[in-house]
Amino acid sequence: MRIALTGATGLVGQFIAARILAQGHALVALGRQPSPHGGTHRPWRLHGPAPLDGCDALVHAAFVHVPGRYRGGEGDDPAGFLRANLDGTLRLWEEARGLPIVFLSSRAVYDGLPSGTILTEDLPLAPDSLYGQVKLAAETALHARGGASLRATGVYGPPAPGQRHKWADLFDAVARGEPVAPACGTEVHGDDLARAVLLLLDAPPGPWNCSDLLLDRRDLLDRWTRRTGVAGPLPPRSDRRPNVMDCSRLRALGWTPGGEAALDRALDLMAAL
Repeated sequence: MRIALTGATGLVGQFIAARILAQGHALVALGRQPSPHGGTHRPWRLHGPAPLDGCDALVHAAFVHVPGRYRGGEGDDPAGFLRANLDGTLRLWEEARGLPIVFLSSRAVYDGLPSGTILTEDLPLAPDSLYGQVKLAAETALHARGGASLRATGVYGPPAPGQRHKWADLFDAVARGEPVAPACGTEVHGDDLARAVLLLLDAPPGPWNCSDLLLDRRDLLDRWTRRTGVAGPLPPRSDRRPNVMDCSRLRALGWTPGGEAALDRALDLMAAL
């Protein structure tokens, strides 16, 4: 299968690009730069026409935002954020008509639900961030066309060549002896997410949750400092726990994430860089 992928050079998209190639598919990376993992590159911007000729499927992982920010990623230009990410994505759905499509959505669509809510795909939603609202609007339009959206949690893993991983700044701050704030989040390894994306190319339309670990920052940094010998300060455990996503629908397709073993392998690879 020849799979077009937007956002192939992003922190998350690079895992999808690698998995497409590892499973023997042909990769067509749509974007400003070619994928560091190989495949074919076709120049493209989110608000421009997509060169999809000859492609058998589309995975849409591109998103325009302020660097390092998703919620709040509109910065001081919400109108431009909407034009690029919502209008551009709706145009992409039109251009990809007839192709199997998987959209990389976000757990941000669940923003605003009460603490303690188990996040299932059938909940009524009214996200309180513009980021979540755009993701929800885009996936709703896609579902009506028969496509699938993957509501992804935080994504971690070793970086692609020339990139930094998502925790690089955090680990550097600890190495400098700087205090870091407590936090707790849900995480999934990038390769586990990528395997889910490819499963959804043959799955029924609609939303699918994708998450694995509930990870306190103290536990993450404890694992890191024991591997590296860095003696930086560890934060206290967070007294706030995020709502957890129920991924039973995705697991029913045969998806099994790597759990703590995958986290340990990733940290070993990061420590060796």
